Amino acid sequence: MALGSLADHLLLDSRDNGNGNAPRAEGGAARAELGDAHARRAGRRPGLEYLHETANPPVIYRDLKSSNVLLDDALCPKLSDFGLAKLGPVGDRSPRVMGTYGYCAPEYVRAGTLTVKTDVYSFGVLLLELVTGRRAVDSTRPAAEQLLVAWAMPMLRDSKRYRELADPLLRGDFPERDLKQAVAVAAMCLQEEASARPLMSDAAMTLAYLAEAAAAASSNTTPS
Repeated sequence: MALGSLADHLLLDSRDNGNGNAPRAEGGAARAELGDAHARRAGRRPGLEYLHETANPPVIYRDLKSSNVLLDDALCPKLSDFGLAKLGPVGDRSPRVMGTYGYCAPEYVRAGTLTVKTDVYSFGVLLLELVTGRRAVDSTRPAAEQLLVAWAMPMLRDSKRYRELADPLLRGDFPERDLKQAVAVAAMCLQEEASARPLMSDAAMTLAYLAEAAAAASSNTTPS
């Protein structure tokens, strides 16, 4: 794809060109999300929402991560690498846990329980990467910070600390309300119990609204 993967654009070590002028990630992220909003308005369901809620039987992607989200020249996201994807039934158990460490849902790691909510958890990790600019797993960091979800969890449980999660390359230049809503979506997706996580359609709708609001704000118009 023309612009590589989402990982190429949102992770700190891949964005810094050595002179302190790392490219900004939030514009591309918003445009990528806006592409999904446009798809929804055109009657098409984006990405995981289509796999989970339109495909019959549902498709569990099982390897959602930033390096598997590819971007075209308009920054519209495309899922790639369906090698681990699995058709329903929902609630199936996988005798062998597969996927990428740091993105796998706890019930899948513990017992091999595989549902569409497994993907929702992985999406929460992906969204947390986007918000923080950190990798899901980073062995170069101090031990307490190597696993992104474990490091972020105390802040995810306290809305007053959401701002601490923001990517430092944003330099505080973002709407506080939008950050809180994005982090809240990530927190819901990362619930320990699968049943407490939202459907992908609910998460996608919230993020599409945020993307449209950001686009409207940048053009000094008010979203409907």
